[in-house]
Amino acid sequence: MTDAGNLTIRPLVAGDEAAWRGLWQAYLAFYGTTRPPEVFAATFARLTSGSAHEFRGLIAEQGGQPVGLAHYLFHRTCWETGDLCYLQDLYAVPAARGMGVGRALIEAVYAAADAHGAANVYWLTAADNATAQRLYDRMAVKTPFIEYNRTA
Repeated sequence: MTDAGNLTIRPLVAGDEAAWRGLWQAYLAFYGTTRPPEVFAATFARLTSGSAHEFRGLIAEQGGQPVGLAHYLFHRTCWETGDLCYLQDLYAVPAARGMGVGRALIEAVYAAADAHGAANVYWLTAADNATAQRLYDRMAVKTPFIEYNRTA
């Protein structure tokens, strides 16, 4: 758990579902998408299950109000003996951007990865997400890889 001033980063718990839903819905809207109710329910259950092989979730609160989230997963890789940590989702509400929320969430994922013994932490972002990339460029190394997705 991180607490910088009145910013707290902590693991999601069952009682956070309503706050998490609002944050994740806003995150999905930022990327121009939505998900059906059953995906929200399944995702939150996974994030709070405590299972070693499931996603984990963090929530950022400022003055007791939810202002950000992060979802991450540890998984095996053929390139290392330790797991990798994939930071799948990272979001800060617009009013909290530029105030250290994103940085604190990434640092909390880094700390979780270190505690887990993960070999590395990685994530993707949209090519046009320049605001986020300014932060990421200070906290990580941009790789030359290009993502491909199967088409239907």
